[in-house]
Amino acid sequence: MNYLDIIIPFVGGLGMFIYGMQIMAQGLQNAAGSKMKQLLKALTQNKVMGVLLGTIVTAIIQSSSATTVMVVGFVNAGLMDLTQSMSVIMGANIGTTVTGWLVSSVEWAKFLSPAVIAPVVVMVGVIIMITAKNIAHKEISSIIIGFGILFIGIEMMSDAVHPLRESQVFKTLFVTLGHNPILGILAGAAVTAIIQSSSASVGILQTLASSGLVPFNAAVYIIMGQNIGTCITAMLSGIGASKNAKCASYMHLLFNITGTFLFSVLSILYFKMINPQMGLGSISQTEISMVHTVFNIATTALLFPFSGYIISIAKKLNHVGNEEEEVDESKLVHLDDRLLETPSFAVQSAVLEVVRMGYIVEKNIDTSLKALLERDHEKIEKVRKREVTINNLCNSISDYLVKICNTHINQSENSTVTSLLAVITDMERVGDHCKNLAACAEALEKDKVFFSDSAVEELLQMIEKTKKSYDSALKALEYSDTTYAYETVRAEDIVDDMEDKLRAGHINRLANNLCNVRSGVRYLDTLTNLERISDHAMNIAQVVINESRKVQHFHEVTE
Repeated sequence: MNYLDIIIPFVGGLGMFIYGMQIMAQGLQNAAGSKMKQLLKALTQNKVMGVLLGTIVTAIIQSSSATTVMVVGFVNAGLMDLTQSMSVIMGANIGTTVTGWLVSSVEWAKFLSPAVIAPVVVMVGVIIMITAKNIAHKEISSIIIGFGILFIGIEMMSDAVHPLRESQVFKTLFVTLGHNPILGILAGAAVTAIIQSSSASVGILQTLASSGLVPFNAAVYIIMGQNIGTCITAMLSGIGASKNAKCASYMHLLFNITGTFLFSVLSILYFKMINPQMGLGSISQTEISMVHTVFNIATTALLFPFSGYIISIAKKLNHVGNEEEEVDESKLVHLDDRLLETPSFAVQSAVLEVVRMGYIVEKNIDTSLKALLERDHEKIEKVRKREVTINNLCNSISDYLVKICNTHINQSENSTVTSLLAVITDMERVGDHCKNLAACAEALEKDKVFFSDSAVEELLQMIEKTKKSYDSALKALEYSDTTYAYETVRAEDIVDDMEDKLRAGHINRLANNLCNVRSGVRYLDTLTNLERISDHAMNIAQVVINESRKVQHFHEVTE
């Protein structure tokens, strides 16, 4: 038997299977992008909701590894705590069984025979893609094409392994795996760890089972091993992450190892003492799907009440106490490259990080104005240090937004990313004006001059409206609420009027020698910087207003 003639088409079929799965998952993800964001918002301390979320998201993206990597990213970004992540991880194990049912559908739905349906499905998908006029239909075509390619891959793998039915070597191998549970578990774990996909690993097992090569007991042990092997991706993802994020990857591993151990013991007892004949018999693709599903649901149901203990063990292994990790203002909090695997969530996290940057800028507005009115040197230096932080955040967020643009995102998400790039530019410019105000404060201190009481009173009125303008713009961005945006518009109009009025009045005072020239110049500079801050706040508010209109138009187009 020429094994090369078997290996080459099998590997090719596996590649098409994985590629088709990814295309289908990407289409599902893009089609359900907004719904996935709603699911994230729905996640609370309710552990049942977390399990449901993990199941649904994994069913959509067709990979428990991708879900757990995403969870590690969420924890690392501070979007999810360990209790929430534990629930999602449990649900991910259930959601990953969907692919197995798709593969086994050729048995319980004969009309889905790959040889018959796959070429037709691909052709239908291509026709829809060519003729589609809106984004929603194009995403549907991707789902259909991916489904067809997945089935073509199954057919290629099945045809490739068919000659192995006559191979005594392979029969002996699987019989050995059935008689030695440890070897079976290790084999399942190793294959899954190598290809980093439990769905693909189960698909391979089902293909081999279709040729009658796999005994029932061997399949059970291999499936359990696959659940351990799928943890490798999350473990690798946790390298370089925060301690809490590493805890999330450890929780995934502990959960799967515990489940595998418990059900391995039960399986050994059943196949050795209760029903040995069943273990020696062959297993169908549908039965593999059933075993995979029952195993994961049962493991989740059994360990669900003990999730707190798993979290505690993971914390001890990573030397994590109950205290929260201190957050450095200069470091990114919500952004994580792991989230790029699911661009919808990456966009959402980018919004959160931009809002966080906005609040840091707001702190600098307050500090710079206090420095100006109090001529406080310590506050002046604080403004300058925070300005460096703001500039660094602007650059880092910009880089992340560019990375998102290089992923597969829909039109609405692309528009959001473009808007965020504009917003952080305006925020950075506000930071520059804060630095200018600090420079005015320093100049006043150096020249030993003061603003008059009347000038201070005028400035306080304009400061109030300027801060109102920026704060409303920031809230409009945070809550995607145009009500706050229009508050900014109204405040900006007032600031513009005040700037014109105060400037004219002060120039009149200067002309009549009613105030110090040096302090008068700094007064005019202050007016300019306050008005410019309000202008940039207006730009941010306008982005929110425009985005609201675009989202409405997008939904109209895709419906």
